[in-house]
Amino acid sequence: MSNSKNTKTIEIEDIERAPGKTLHYEYDGEISELSGCNIQADLELKSLGDFIEVKGNVCGTIELECDRCLNKFNYDLDFDIDETFAKHSLYEEYSQEMELKSGQFVTDLDGAKEIDIYDLLYQSVILALPNKKVCGINNCNEGLFVSDEDIEVHDERMDVFKTIHIDNK
Repeated sequence: MSNSKNTKTIEIEDIERAPGKTLHYEYDGEISELSGCNIQADLELKSLGDFIEVKGNVCGTIELECDRCLNKFNYDLDFDIDETFAKHSLYEEYSQEMELKSGQFVTDLDGAKEIDIYDLLYQSVILALPNKKVCGINNCNEGLFVSDEDIEVHDERMDVFKTIHIDNK
């Protein structure tokens, strides 16, 4: 069973009724809260008893502002989503403090009847953005692309090494 494109939420009941308790979801559009963000998502939602597993791929582009020159540039997105949602509250089971280990992070739906796929996509795009947004491939020089080989830095302290003569015996 395939869900229509660009639906913002998925009913848990629809996943439970789908063949194999697996629902295919596609999203092709923009994330309006992020300037110039257009994505295509191909996701699979699967019921695993008390949990819902969401896996798939997201690709597209987003318009970013370079941290160095402040020019706008397009950044390509291509990442995988692998999220787990608990259908019922986990608070009773894990009411005391515990350390989360790899693979243990689960979003608690706390009895909600639907999953907000749009919010999941929004959060996933935010997390996929680079820490340092630079428009150049190697670096940025106020809008001009400059490779590492083109940068010549002169450090006067290193001049002493230019006068060293080595005697080869």
